[in-house]
Amino acid sequence: MKKHTSMTGAAGIIGAVAVLAGCASSVERPDGELRSAESAIQQAVSSDARNFEPVLLNQAQNRVADAEELIEREEYLEAKRLLEKASVDAQLAGARSNTAKAEKAVDEINSNIESLRQRIEDRQ
Repeated sequence: MKKHTSMTGAAGIIGAVAVLAGCASSVERPDGELRSAESAIQQAVSSDARNFEPVLLNQAQNRVADAEELIEREEYLEAKRLLEKASVDAQLAGARSNTAKAEKAVDEINSNIESLRQRIEDRQ
């Protein structure tokens, strides 16, 4: 009787460990994160990040490519982390690009204002 009880107990422990191990590795495919990262990259490209922040944009694209490889190997947790970083990199590239374009526009406006002031002074 004791042997049967210890076998049942051992089977129960093995079953519990298997269930816990299954729960620990049940991270879902990060398909939503992949779409978000790709969308952020497209928005950054639309913001001329290739011209203003090419290194950061390339970093985001490389992280997406690395994450896709991790997804193929079913390493979803690490892929999700990379995709989140890629999204942030792409958003930052887009924001910096927009800032650089705005600064350039302000510089042009200030240059035009200074040119107009100079013309006014020359006429007086």
